[in-house]
Amino acid sequence: MGRPVVPRRGRAGHREVVAVSRRGTADGDADPGDTDDRERDARPPTVAVAASLVAGAVAALSAFLAAPLGGALVGLATVGFLAGSLRRSARILSWAAGVGVVGIAVAGYLGGAVEPLLAAGVALALAWDLADHGISLGEQVGRDGRTRRNVAVHAGTNLLAGGLSVAVVYGTYLAAAGNQPVAALALLLFGAVALASAVR
Repeated sequence: MGRPVVPRRGRAGHREVVAVSRRGTADGDADPGDTDDRERDARPPTVAVAASLVAGAVAALSAFLAAPLGGALVGLATVGFLAGSLRRSARILSWAAGVGVVGIAVAGYLGGAVEPLLAAGVALALAWDLADHGISLGEQVGRDGRTRRNVAVHAGTNLLAGGLSVAVVYGTYLAAAGNQPVAALALLLFGAVALASAVR
């Protein structure tokens, strides 16, 4: 049996320890924590991307029921949310959300019913927020982190806030707008801004 290596004291001993540490790192014996940081997949978690797509599909279907052209634009926005999640780009998400809002406005202008338009607004805001939240989770804990509960709580909270906002907007619409399409469209746009503020 060989004698155990005991590092010398003082500056010379410190140099030997540093040299051994560097040699171990070069041989592949790096610290597991450093390896985990380097190899962590920073893409959004699958559950966040899937939840965003489900919300986007609900938004597209609701807008399509109001007006097919508006539904097509909201469907395009859903594809944009997927692209923004995969590319981890908040700019793409913002552009996609803008296309979705235009789609809902077009559906309202074409005379779509208010109820599906409000549902589309809530679902669109939720899809946008979940996609953005997924990017943040990917940067913080990685794609393989345990994020299912976090995403569920986040989605539930924002869905509750969106539902309350819709109740206020719809009540105001019933009380003031009646059958006036211009007033209805203005209230829907106001509701979209309120939804975005509540969700964000």
